[in-house]
Order: sequence, then C-alpha cells, then structure tokens
Amino acid sequence: MECRSNCGACCIAPSISGPLPGMPEGKPAGEPCLHLMADMRCAIFGQPERPAVCASFKAMNDVCGSSKTEAMWLISELEIATG
Repeated sequence: MECRSNCGACCIAPSISGPLPGMPEGKPAGEPCLHLMADMRCAIFGQPERPAVCASFKAMNDVCGSSKTEAMWLISELEIATG
C-alpha cells in the first residue's frame, strides 16, 4: 500500500516514547508531531535524525484502513491495546 496523501495519521495518533528532534520527551498519542507539515508530510522524511520507529512504519490496509478517519481510529486502537 502506498502512503495516503494528506493523511498524517501515523504522525498524530501514536505516541513516540523516545526523543525526536525538537521533542526531547517524545510525543504523546493524539498530538501531531512537530515535523508534520501543513500538507501532512514529514519535514524530516529520509533524514538521519528521523526516529527509527517512524522510518520503520509501513502503510498497510489493516493499519491505515481506507481513509484518514479510519487510520486515526485504527492507530489509536493499536495505541490503546499496546500502551
């Protein structure tokens, strides 16, 4: 599956426990990442400072669903189940 344009659910819904550039305490679930641009793309995509957890995320139907709304719900549910 290709990443859905103008989605950004993977940069909003999950928490990130490790430090990110500009976010030394990580990121809480439901809060947009500091590096999420207005067009919902990652400003540090492909950069060495991008966290490994972000770089390893792969868009998949069972995680991203068929819309941004569904992706937000699915990723939020995974966050709750694994939190």
